[in-house]
Amino acid sequence: MSATETPGLRPYLPEDAQIAAAIFIAAIEQLTEDDYSEVQQEAWVSVADDDAKFAARLASQLTLIATLGGAPVGFASLKGADHIDMLYVHPDFIRMGVATSLIDALEKLAGARGAQALTVDASDSAAEFFTRRGYVPTRRNTVTINGEWLANTSMTKTLADPAAPGADQ
Repeated sequence: MSATETPGLRPYLPEDAQIAAAIFIAAIEQLTEDDYSEVQQEAWVSVADDDAKFAARLASQLTLIATLGGAPVGFASLKGADHIDMLYVHPDFIRMGVATSLIDALEKLAGARGAQALTVDASDSAAEFFTRRGYVPTRRNTVTINGEWLANTSMTKTLADPAAPGADQ
């Protein structure tokens, strides 16, 4: 794979559940250590312990799989018309345009679904990425996962009006 290869995107399929869980776990374990303790990371990773529940969560949302060289390297999901529920990229493929491709697609899909804005509860590790994409912090949150408290930030981005002149440029 070349560093200039553009990630491919495709819909999530049931057989993607195991690789999506592996991406989820690797991203948390390797990319969040500066912002979350080991105990917090373990609690967060436990979300993928129940294979069927994790697969059902991805299947119940508009979930996209990003690929490089045909291999899945990341995924993102849109809950309802206007909320990014999950965005994870395998650590070996960060800074290769994978997250950007996924979010570009979700923003377009959300707009097509009539959303005026898109929201996300961004981890402390992902908040800078969303800020660079034009998302604005609206609230700090503390969530409990398996008895552990984790902080995140609710962020919102107003989407371009697809009917506005020049919106497709």
